[in-house]
Amino acid sequence: MTVTTGHTDSTDAGRRNGRARPAPLSSGEVAPAPKLRRRPILVVTSVAAVCLGALLGVWAWTSTSNTHEVVAVRATIARGETIDQADLMTVQVGVDPGLRTVAGNSLTELVGQRAAMDMAAGSLVTAESVTRSVIPPAGQSVVGVALPPSLMPGEPLQAGDNVRIVGTPGAQGEVTDGPPVEVTATVVGLHPGADQDKTVVSVQLPKDEAAELAARAATGRVVLVLDSRER
Repeated sequence: MTVTTGHTDSTDAGRRNGRARPAPLSSGEVAPAPKLRRRPILVVTSVAAVCLGALLGVWAWTSTSNTHEVVAVRATIARGETIDQADLMTVQVGVDPGLRTVAGNSLTELVGQRAAMDMAAGSLVTAESVTRSVIPPAGQSVVGVALPPSLMPGEPLQAGDNVRIVGTPGAQGEVTDGPPVEVTATVVGLHPGADQDKTVVSVQLPKDEAAELAARAATGRVVLVLDSRER
């Protein structure tokens, strides 16, 4: 006679439920380690990320090791103008050894010097960009000529421009015989005049001609002519 008990074998119960359950382990057996599923796409992605990180690191190191701190122009400086500290800044750039840039720690040495050429904002300062020349040099003088826009050329004047200050007819419009009196000079700066409608043009000329120009400029009967800028 077969005796049926109320305890159901776990293996048989698993089979009845459609799932095969592993047989219980005896006390002396060890469960095998679970098998890991390899995903090739993750392996490839990981290797690519490592390589990209290494390349970026090399690029960053190379970039920083080849850059230098140099002086650059913060605000445009016209030729002949005195350089102020606010006009300059320092930047980190990689430069060609053939370019004679000014090291960043020399910025303060440039203050008070003059621009030897027009220096645009954002450009690098080179040794040729500045000069220690004193204005006016020996044998030269600077005269300020206050003029309204109607007696100046429509083209904006720049330091270094060659100009002529020409005498105009008197108050009654009289014209003297012979060619008009004119004085040749070089523009060294422009400044707002006491009158809002006038600009003071500072011009440099030989010392022995300065007195005559100053006397004529004081009368207000002069006009400024801009000559060719070709060099």
